[in-house]
Amino acid sequence: MNAGLRLARAGTATIGEAAPEARLVDAPIRPIDSGLRVGGPARTVRCLPGDNLALHRAIAAAEAGEVLVIDYGGSIESGPFGEVMSIACQVRGIAGVIIDGAVRDSTEIVALGLPVFARGLNIRGTKKVDAVTLDAPLKIGGALVSPGDIVVADADAVIIVPAGAVEITLRAVDARIRKEAGMIERIRAGETTLHLLGLDKEITA
Repeated sequence: MNAGLRLARAGTATIGEAAPEARLVDAPIRPIDSGLRVGGPARTVRCLPGDNLALHRAIAAAEAGEVLVIDYGGSIESGPFGEVMSIACQVRGIAGVIIDGAVRDSTEIVALGLPVFARGLNIRGTKKVDAVTLDAPLKIGGALVSPGDIVVADADAVIIVPAGAVEITLRAVDARIRKEAGMIERIRAGETTLHLLGLDKEITA
């Protein structure tokens, strides 16, 4: 299993607790289908609000397993991504889409099963004039994303693991999963979280 899938299976909450190198996207970017999650290397694209030409080019250039990370300036005044682009992504093998902006065709996106995460919904269309930027570092929700960084998104959050920190993050995440599994086993056996976390000790002045 590749790093993106392993980290997606672990979940953003576990990554955030275990890996200080990870960057949390501090924006209300949420899944269109809360039951889906995604993890994979970032393919970055910056679009001007109201224009999605760069997004068409990014989909054509993307490789299987990548996650499109779209800086749309946080705008929800139009929906540059919908059903047709979702199908194009699936044909290309794109793992999922993260957009700091709005999408359209939410019902169709859910039916297709493509993990799509967005700031909101808007049915207004876009022009196709400005190519803007492909495959360059960008920021979404205050988090820096560079091409090749691992992007993980689920119902809780979107988080970025820098490419140079993937191996140490995987080790830290695996260790935390083992630790939590042991804690859960002890809780099921009757121990309290107060005891397990050392919170039941008397406080002395």
